[in-house]
Amino acid sequence: MKTVTIFGSSLPGEGTAAYEEARLLGRRLAESGFVVCNGGYRGLMEGSARGAREAGGHTIGVTCTIWPASANPWITEEIRTGSFLERLLALIERGDAYLVLPGGTGTLAELALVWEMMNKSSLAKTVGGRKPLVVVGKYWQPAIDCLGQESSLGSVKNASMEATRRTMEIVTLVTSVEDAIVCLRRQL
Repeated sequence: MKTVTIFGSSLPGEGTAAYEEARLLGRRLAESGFVVCNGGYRGLMEGSARGAREAGGHTIGVTCTIWPASANPWITEEIRTGSFLERLLALIERGDAYLVLPGGTGTLAELALVWEMMNKSSLAKTVGGRKPLVVVGKYWQPAIDCLGQESSLGSVKNASMEATRRTMEIVTLVTSVEDAIVCLRRQL
């Protein structure tokens, strides 16, 4: 079974639109035969794990000893790491694909690290190559657009534009859970 690592905020609670969307995403992933992996705590991590478990799927939560909280009750397999960086790498290593939901600086760090590892080909060396990186919704659109302007900083226009184009092609933006599922089915 392929594993999809989901990154997202720990803040939204049950009943919020973001939580329920993560729950639907988890459900649809499990129904499509994917294992759901995430940070294992509350918020969108809990929502996606809950949706997957409600559909009979397997969930992996990668937690960290620097925080005293234990994994949410929807996690079936907890992997405990000793540091934030170990946690990030464990989440990345387990993923055959990555889905990014709304979040804060932690989610931004996860998105940026996966993106950069693929951009510089280090992901290929550590975990087997370029993998789908899908951003769900419009939340991260301004950050992605901002990074798309990097070619304007280069001194050699054509080379800079080509490098930026290749970098931007790594990320796929979709507007809905269903679009994310279709994208993953097509790429995995």
